[in-house]
Amino acid sequence: MRLLLCEDERELSAAIAAILKHSNYSVDAVYDGCTALEYLEADNYDCVILDIMMSKIDGIEVLRKIRKNGNKIPVIMLTAKSQLDDKILGLDAGADDYLTKPFESRELLARVRAVTRRGEAMTNSILSMGNVRLDRATFALSTDSGEFVLANKEFQMLEMFMSNPQKIISADIFMDRIWGYETDTEMSVVWVYISYLRKKLSKLNANVEIKVSRNIGYSLVVKGE
Repeated sequence: MRLLLCEDERELSAAIAAILKHSNYSVDAVYDGCTALEYLEADNYDCVILDIMMSKIDGIEVLRKIRKNGNKIPVIMLTAKSQLDDKILGLDAGADDYLTKPFESRELLARVRAVTRRGEAMTNSILSMGNVRLDRATFALSTDSGEFVLANKEFQMLEMFMSNPQKIISADIFMDRIWGYETDTEMSVVWVYISYLRKKLSKLNANVEIKVSRNIGYSLVVKGE
């Protein structure tokens, strides 16, 4: 699951990102409202943690803009303000939840789980292709031959494949979507995770396979098609 963290205090942003990554979330961090809008326009996220007091464009205006554009992504407002009027302003602008600094990490994680569960409830929890099923709620990959519970990045990669059947996805897109725009991870990690998934699909006697299109990317296809 991938989150966008919009917090202008860089030390606090790094601390929040560390908490989220420790809980197996992928996190992109931005530090002003303009960049937040650019990231939201360029990619899909599962949740946004949005500080109100940001430079260039404040969090309330960012929220209003994305809601006006029809983006229904879950948004948690994160701010030092605790007055009732500020909370009402954020919620009326379209926020799903509101968390006041300082906060405990357990509360932040609980609120992220709560708002993302609401989003998941609006979509099909099970993705299917060929004889393969992927449960978005449990990370379980299964066929009639058995089941594996996938690690977080394995799940995110296979979810992208199964949400875009037969579509070629480049290594760059995987890196940006799963590891984040500013990652120092080598591109070769994509191939490593492709290998992990191929082995699991093989052990489950899956009738789908990950196909390599040389110098272009990877796609999930039904065997023989």
